[in-house]
Amino acid sequence: MKIKKVGNSNTLTVPNTIKPIAKEFDVFQGRDGVIVYVPKHKNPFHDEAFIKSHNLTQNEEFGGSLIGKEIPQN
Repeated sequence: MKIKKVGNSNTLTVPNTIKPIAKEFDVFQGRDGVIVYVPKHKNPFHDEAFIKSHNLTQNEEFGGSLIGKEIPQN
């Protein structure tokens, strides 16, 4: 496979044997030259509908206030 120049971009074609599961991808290049295409997914923590439908608050395992011995002394 060779990189083709198209306008101001370099293009890699996807062989017919590969069936993409997404229409959009993020692309990264590793230090050793590996090019990785990762399907784009929506971040659920930026999705207002997801946030409203889930309780994302965190409760502490041990309730109450600290009484002194739990606070490290230097």
